[in-house]
Amino acid sequence: MFSKNLPSVEPRVYIVGAGPGDPDLLTVKAQKLLAVADVILFADSLIPAQILDLCRADAEIIRTANKTLEEIVPLMTERVRSHKSVVRLHSGDPSLYSAIHEQMYLLSEANIPFEVIPGISAFQAAAAKLQVELTVPGLVQTIILTRISGRTEVPATEELATLAAHQASLCLYLSARHVEDAQAKLLEHYPAETQVAICFRVGWPDEKIRVVPLKEMADCTHKEQLIRTTLYIISPALSPATGRSRLYHPEHHHLFRSSH
Repeated sequence: MFSKNLPSVEPRVYIVGAGPGDPDLLTVKAQKLLAVADVILFADSLIPAQILDLCRADAEIIRTANKTLEEIVPLMTERVRSHKSVVRLHSGDPSLYSAIHEQMYLLSEANIPFEVIPGISAFQAAAAKLQVELTVPGLVQTIILTRISGRTEVPATEELATLAAHQASLCLYLSARHVEDAQAKLLEHYPAETQVAICFRVGWPDEKIRVVPLKEMADCTHKEQLIRTTLYIISPALSPATGRSRLYHPEHHHLFRSSH
């Protein structure tokens, strides 16, 4: 597919966002890198094996679900120093809950060059499946991406109840194990009938998406037996609403459309 215009791949680490699960949602750049890289490290518990079909037949494949950071970084460092190109595949987009901060720090300390390739996040894929815009004029214009405190503590200024006060489109990651606590904090500010999309393994063959009132968020999660890989979208935009962007309104004039 990519016999032409393949990237010039240097010995370095390419931190690549693999998207939420559907291999078709990989960026073109990610696909091109997978097609030529010497080594692929991927979190096999979070990334479908079908993505490996895009790799070179002779590429070295290293599964990392059972490895620690102290094992992964030396592997990447050794391969790059052996003049090999390394793709480090992360689910979703690397800028969100992907633990790349510490990897980049250690790679920099070791003088190993790296590049980050963005990917589609679960909240974007879920909104597409739901066929909704999360920023509806006159209704909601802010998207908050967050999580509830668990084994990883959230800073006090970012507690869920504080963020819920904005009544924005709130995308809640990594929180299914604490869904009762999350629901209680959200109900402090969102009406009980606010629609919540419960999105399990978006883009995977066993994907589940359920839309329920906020007051039923925890019950639905337990009924569906969802513990991990679940995203919640809490938003006024999930309810039928009227709203129109000014961008394409006939009375809105800008550089590319003058007044008549």
